Amino acid sequence: MSAATKDYEDKMKKTIDNLAEQFVTVRAGRANPHILDKIRVDYYGQPSPLQSVANVSVPEPRIIQIQPWEPSLIKAIEKEINAANLGIAPNNDGKVIRLVFPELTEERRKELTKDIKKMAESAKVAIRNIRRDALDAFKKQQKADEITEDDMKDLENEMQKLTDKYVGEIESMTDIKSKELMTV
Repeated sequence: MSAATKDYEDKMKKTIDNLAEQFVTVRAGRANPHILDKIRVDYYGQPSPLQSVANVSVPEPRIIQIQPWEPSLIKAIEKEINAANLGIAPNNDGKVIRLVFPELTEERRKELTKDIKKMAESAKVAIRNIRRDALDAFKKQQKADEITEDDMKDLENEMQKLTDKYVGEIESMTDIKSKELMTV
């Protein structure tokens, strides 16, 4: 890897990491506490991550249990979960909130698989845009006589290899997540 392509590879890695984070938030019929990662609760005027104001646990495969450190937060947590549009209605008994994950229907599984593929396609586009930006930068350097024509060809090949590698990684991640979603 040349130093010229290092920054662009880092951007591609960040795109992959971002996609992985998005995939974690898509629920696959099992209780996954990571779907709550983006939820912020107003805690004394400060938006705080749910995990910092409550104990989040998975007592059963299809249930997430949220026990706030302060019972007064139950309503605020419930409101934020509803606002997050997770497709699950929170139940509370005054002390804890439970999110019960229903069995996914075949139709919903297919819908989620389509969503996964859209996310993956967006990530591929981002990877290709990074390649385009890199090639534009290299062409400017060549015009300014900072690099030779041979260097330019080497950099183009290197960027194409990186692009192919990360697009392949996206496809692999998508296949794994799609299989997970379609497994009953």
